[in-house]
Amino acid sequence: MTLKKPILALAMAALLPMPALSQELDEARVKELVLEAIRENPEIIMEAVALLEQRQADAQAQNQSDVLRNQRDLIEHDPNAPVLGNPDGDVTVVEFFDYNCPYCRRAKPEIRALIEEDPNVRLVYREWPILGEGSVFAAKAALAARAQGKYEDFHWAMMAIDGRANEASVMRVAEDVGLDLDQLRQDMEAQEVAEHIETSMRLTQALGFNGTPSFVIGDALVPGFVEKERLSDLVSEARDSSQ
Repeated sequence: MTLKKPILALAMAALLPMPALSQELDEARVKELVLEAIRENPEIIMEAVALLEQRQADAQAQNQSDVLRNQRDLIEHDPNAPVLGNPDGDVTVVEFFDYNCPYCRRAKPEIRALIEEDPNVRLVYREWPILGEGSVFAAKAALAARAQGKYEDFHWAMMAIDGRANEASVMRVAEDVGLDLDQLRQDMEAQEVAEHIETSMRLTQALGFNGTPSFVIGDALVPGFVEKERLSDLVSEARDSSQ
């Protein structure tokens, strides 16, 4: 394992005896103590790295918990986010996704099965186009389709396409679901479309998500593809915890 000097220094500082941390010691003496400790206890490197990684994981978990607590309303009830399933459902499932993400497409039947089998699930979609210009075009078109009452039809159709989402394929799907293409292009430049995407970017960064799909279900942050059975379990856990 190759360790960058700053990481090693932080990690070693956590495990070195207190005299090594004294401000009275010069840099050369500190390095000497570090090397001495490593020679006598080689395993100290792995222990130090493990300790540092655990501290980082704990800090991230605390930060995610703070974000969920402070921004719950925006995550689950942003009026600028499409809602499928039961708008008045007792459990909200939030999915951050990209139309060019193969795992998001794999999740489509799992999500549909969930909301069909559980009439009390409220599904919030957050367009998070991170896989190129085609993804951005598709996200903007989907959000613009709301003005014509066609978001859900357009969304399911886009998730079923073969190949990449790009301008040509997006407009073909738009025509197939009965959208007015001229109006769609105009509505794609609406302020609320840009605001939705910008908000998704901010939220995913704050929540520590780094890929699609990613879900928020109650207090659970779930990155990656999830089968319907697991989604149902998470919904049940969220439902139980709210009672």
